[in-house]
Amino acid sequence: MKKVLILIGELSDSAAPDELDVLRQARVVEEELINSGYNTSRAFMGTDLGKTLRVIERSEADIVFNLVESIGGKAELIHIAPALLKSVPVPFTGSGPEAMMNTSNKVVAKRIMEMAAIPTPRFIITGDQTRKASGRYIIKPILEDASVGINDDSIVEGDIPAKLSLVSIKSYRQVFAEEYIAGREFNLSVIAGKNGPVVLPPAEIIFRDFPEGKPEIIGYNAKWDESSFEYNNTIRSFEFDRADALLLEELKEISLSCWRVFGLNGYARVDFRVNESGKPFVLEVNANPCISPDAGFYAATLQAGMSFGEVIERILADTSV
Repeated sequence: MKKVLILIGELSDSAAPDELDVLRQARVVEEELINSGYNTSRAFMGTDLGKTLRVIERSEADIVFNLVESIGGKAELIHIAPALLKSVPVPFTGSGPEAMMNTSNKVVAKRIMEMAAIPTPRFIITGDQTRKASGRYIIKPILEDASVGINDDSIVEGDIPAKLSLVSIKSYRQVFAEEYIAGREFNLSVIAGKNGPVVLPPAEIIFRDFPEGKPEIIGYNAKWDESSFEYNNTIRSFEFDRADALLLEELKEISLSCWRVFGLNGYARVDFRVNESGKPFVLEVNANPCISPDAGFYAATLQAGMSFGEVIERILADTSV
């Protein structure tokens, strides 16, 4: 019987819902592994890397299922897990340290996309005098995931560099400003297959009954605050008209390009905005999307007619070493 060690990032003392969600992911993965005949164990990874190495070695695991999203609440440390695992002669799920670092740093990811001719919204960072910024922009943390730090107040107009600096000082975070693309929002999930990556059915995010002037964005409330208007009125839909066929095919091809360019493994999600003229822009490439039962990736696998057992087996079969 093969042994799988499920590795989770050490939680901070005051873990918020986005951080605690990894426990739900671990539970559903663990249940499926046990149902499939695997022997499982769990471990939390903190900043004591020597301790984590000893735990991995003592586990005698045949494979590590890497669910580390942050360490001590610090999302910027996400790449440490695959970097450490790469030093151990045990295969692990998901993308390697290079891909994880390049996708988790949103500015680095956007620069890579620009060089690869993958369309992404214009952006500006604090102190950058080479890029011009006018119109509506959304200020985002560079090193956070799960819409942390994003709300309606993140949308700004006017003197973008000045507002960018002000937000950075107030939030104590590294931030950047990304052009706000008015239009539609899509998520495309990708999973490994025997003959290469497979794009799962696309999902569109419907902003239902949003008042005029309210930004149509996936902020923190939309993802995590179940009592909020945003959470209850941001709807995932897999239904499309025939008129969307060419657009959806283009989104699929761009998603596959992101997989190749960033060297992804196992599973991923690509988030898009499509402007009013029908031009797509990649907002983010997520190398370790949430796989909780209520998350977009899980929903896309169900839409594709896949059991979660098949999903886990595909992820296990496309490991990094």
